[in-house]
Amino acid sequence: MKKRQNLILAGAVAIFSLFSVALSAQCGTFDESPNGEDGLVAHQIYRDAVKAGDLAGAYENWETAYKIAPAANGSNYLHYADGRKILKDKFGKATDEAEKQTLVDRILKLYDEQVTCYGKNGQEAYLLGRKAYDVFYYYQQYVTGPDDVLQGMLEKTVKLAGNDIEDIILVPYATVVVNQFAAEKMDKAGARAAYDQLNAIADHNIANNAATAERFKQAKESMNGVFVRIERNIFDCAYFVNKLEPAYRQDADNIKVIENTIRELKRQGCEASEPLLAELEGKYAAWAQKENASRVATFEANNPASIAKKLYDQGDHAGAIAKYQEAADAETNPEKKAGYMFSIASIQGRKLKKYSKARSTALAAAKMRPNWGRPYMLIGDLYASSARSCGSDWNQRLAVLAAIAKYSHARSIDPSVADEAGNKIGKYAASKPEKKDGFMQGIKAGDTAKVGCWIGETVRVSFK
Repeated sequence: MKKRQNLILAGAVAIFSLFSVALSAQCGTFDESPNGEDGLVAHQIYRDAVKAGDLAGAYENWETAYKIAPAANGSNYLHYADGRKILKDKFGKATDEAEKQTLVDRILKLYDEQVTCYGKNGQEAYLLGRKAYDVFYYYQQYVTGPDDVLQGMLEKTVKLAGNDIEDIILVPYATVVVNQFAAEKMDKAGARAAYDQLNAIADHNIANNAATAERFKQAKESMNGVFVRIERNIFDCAYFVNKLEPAYRQDADNIKVIENTIRELKRQGCEASEPLLAELEGKYAAWAQKENASRVATFEANNPASIAKKLYDQGDHAGAIAKYQEAADAETNPEKKAGYMFSIASIQGRKLKKYSKARSTALAAAKMRPNWGRPYMLIGDLYASSARSCGSDWNQRLAVLAAIAKYSHARSIDPSVADEAGNKIGKYAASKPEKKDGFMQGIKAGDTAKVGCWIGETVRVSFK
């Protein structure tokens, strides 16, 4: 028994010794190497090249310096950081996939080695975040199971750094969460927790870090734009009632607060029987009745738009357009003006088939009222309805892609048209080009193509 214990102990010592040797080699310095002087010379030469912007010329001497002393002098990490910069430059110029894979493996390994040798000096979270950023934006195709890998790196980054993470990892983390949820590798609770955690970090930095507040604002907006893809799946009515009610109670007579809260609760699937929603809709109905009575009285006083509606109902489309234009010219409220312009665009496109004019007018309306999806829905409808007159089958299908792009844009900026846009995107998905047609045109998914006929837009090609 004692002999066996001694053997086990000896084995453990041997394994620890091997690990120590490996770690020592990985973190070796100039002083520890018999070729330290050569390494210092190579270090200085390659550093001069890097400073001069000659990354290609720096490679050979960096390689020499790195092999002799990976950790340089033991107090800086230039061989790892410079190495990544130099290898990234080589990656950008490489054309052979095998070479690219080798370069990516080395770049990621340099992150790992720097974490091992210098990570305990407060760099580990930063390096993990930067490594995840590189993988997400540049190297996913060179990593097996990128979402799984990224999830591990990003979770550890946030665990280590907390509020001190960089703003650049918010969008990658959100995207990974969305992808993992969609792949059923993350449940609702996990997705919600990530959403709450990342938003809390962003809010903390916006409120407490003036130097990065603006970057975090932009990153938060982009991140939550990613989460929109799954928010209806991960949040239920009760969650949003608890979230939105406190803000409503603080400003309970503000109609904008009431309207926005109603819209959000309905969007999240709350039924009419939900007490908070019933209360809000009762208030809104009372306000709307009073407001409508006032508006009707003013509106009917020889209002050009009122006359325009009557002319439209009578079939006088040209006359209706003239009156809507008169109303728009006199209007100073941008939203109302946009509404009149949209009415003109609708008549021009749907009734008079003046598609180009209708599009121009719709875009003018959209410019007056930001984040309004209805003009883009109209343009999408015009593209879709006129697709069959766009020449060849290929051009007809490109026209459908142009329509889908407009529906997608409308949905991305305006929740009130999201359901309608989604239905239309689904409806026309079957009319997308087929891969074989793209092959005949020399076009693959993700390429751009010019739509013929009156549409004249460039679209990014996707197939059925």
